[in-house]
Parts: sequence; structure tokens; C-alpha cells
Amino acid sequence: QLQLVESGGGLVQSGGSLRLSCTASKLPENIYAIGWFRQVPGAEHEGVSCVSVSDGNAYVVDSVKGRFTISRDIAKSTVYLHMNSLKPEDTAVYYCAADSTLTPQAMCDLPWPRENYDAWGQGTQVTVSS
Repeated sequence: QLQLVESGGGLVQSGGSLRLSCTASKLPENIYAIGWFRQVPGAEHEGVSCVSVSDGNAYVVDSVKGRFTISRDIAKSTVYLHMNSLKPEDTAVYYCAADSTLTPQAMCDLPWPRENYDAWGQGTQVTVSS
């Protein structure tokens, strides 16, 4: 069974940067996209950035475009979320998920309940202080 482990979260000042990592136990060939989501208490999770595993086609939601980028290292079975110019409103628990049917844009723009994805990680806390 595919397992995802996030790392790299922490406390950073406004304007700072962090790089989150999402490492898969082993990427099955049928996994099409991996995405980053975030969630704050009392709200549903929202898509942040998603990437196609096979060709690296990436999608970034408007709210973080120009500040966040996504990349993948197939050899390491890892997807990275590079976060720059962080703002207090970026504070959230960040999760990664994997899916075998969705395009990166569909995965990010129309989040499903977490149990509907092929895998969902345990999350990593990002806190941005003002």
C-alpha cells in the first residue's frame, strides 16, 4: 500500500522560505498525480500545487502563484513544495496526496475527501509569524 510522508514544516518569519518534501514508500506506475493541500482548523483542505508524476506538468493555485513552486525527483520518489515570500495566512497543516486518475489541475482545483485519494500523508505544520 502506498504511503506518503511529509517533512520540512516549521516556524518561519513572514517573508521567509521553506521547502516541504513528500516522500512515497514506492511510487506505483499507476499514480498519475501528486498534490499538496493545506488545512486550517475549522476549514476544509484546499489545493495548493499539484504535479504529474510522469511528465512533471505542474499546476499552482492562484492564491500562491508566483510564490510557491512544485517539483519532483522520481529517483527519490519525492515531490517538493518550494514556498517563498511566506505570509501569515499561509499558516496551515500541509498534506500531500496521490491519485491515479486526476490531472494536476483537477486534483488541486476540486479537492476530494481525503479518503478518496489513493494515499494521503500525515501532514506537516507550517507556521508563519508576522
